[in-house]
Amino acid sequence: MRQLLSGLAVAAMLGVGGVAVTAAPASATIVCNASGDCWHTDRAYRYRRDLRLERHPDDWYFHRHWDNDRDHHWREYHEGRGYYDHGVWKPF
Repeated sequence: MRQLLSGLAVAAMLGVGGVAVTAAPASATIVCNASGDCWHTDRAYRYRRDLRLERHPDDWYFHRHWDNDRDHHWREYHEGRGYYDHGVWKPF
């Protein structure tokens, strides 16, 4: 019985360790452009430098008062690669 419990404990630790090693860090971010459009992305895209985009942690959204913010405008999530430009989604 003692060997069985020891074996189960080792198997459990290996299972937990395997999940911890394979878990990828979250790459979700909020991206804002120079005109104040902000949107959520779940991938770390490489945007052109001339777009002048700012990246923020995903929880940055929750620390904003969007209804009183004249400088930033929240845009809905858009499928695919691209960016917002003055409220218009531009795929690339």
